[in-house]
Amino acid sequence: MPEKNWQPQSYDSFLLAAWVGGVSLFWAFWPYFLLLNASLLAADLLAKSGKITVSTWDEIHFILLFTFIWWATSVWRCSSNTQGRIWATLARFTTIAVLVEYAIKLLIRIDYPRIFFNCEEILLDYGSCF
Repeated sequence: MPEKNWQPQSYDSFLLAAWVGGVSLFWAFWPYFLLLNASLLAADLLAKSGKITVSTWDEIHFILLFTFIWWATSVWRCSSNTQGRIWATLARFTTIAVLVEYAIKLLIRIDYPRIFFNCEEILLDYGSCF
């Protein structure tokens, strides 16, 4: 098990240390949380404006889902590395909320693509919305 007092090292050792629960909750939670939300927001805005196709939007979410698995596991394992139990609880709740967000986006993609992607208005191949 890695040390609990993580010091900046190489990128690979940080990913491994976070995966096994050896970094502080702050470092396991915040960097990826901000990156994930910025990426999801950018993908949604680009898809709604027609700058990326619906299949590209799907691919972005699929790739981010795999990184989400690393993040959720890291946050869950690193949640004991904080001084306040409320922060561990909020971090775990946030990982569950992101999973619910992914489920809602899947529902939108399957049941409401015409509304979300404006398939009638955007110069997309009409079949790419289904």
